[in-house]
Amino acid sequence: MVRNLKWLGAAFEAFLGIPAIGGLFIISMGYTPLGFMLVFHIVLLVVSLSRLKRISVGALVGITASVLGFIPFLGMMLHWAAAIALAIDALLTSREQVHMTKEDDRF
Repeated sequence: MVRNLKWLGAAFEAFLGIPAIGGLFIISMGYTPLGFMLVFHIVLLVVSLSRLKRISVGALVGITASVLGFIPFLGMMLHWAAAIALAIDALLTSREQVHMTKEDDRF
């Protein structure tokens, strides 16, 4: 689940980092995609901490990109950095870490 969320976040960030299309999408939606991605990255960070017991660097870069994303060229570069960091983070998340046993599933 965490691995799939990281891939999904990388895809969203890559879309937002497209120079003209991503910027027009963000502006036309009233900057709500930045707020959505901020919440998404916070949820991803919490889920990564609870399930994998480690901090997701991609989520931290994504939070930074969502907060500073309204600055035209800096936002684009940060969205690229977040997409790359999330993709690398998803690649480094092995399947053994993702699957939980019944003993670990205590809510």
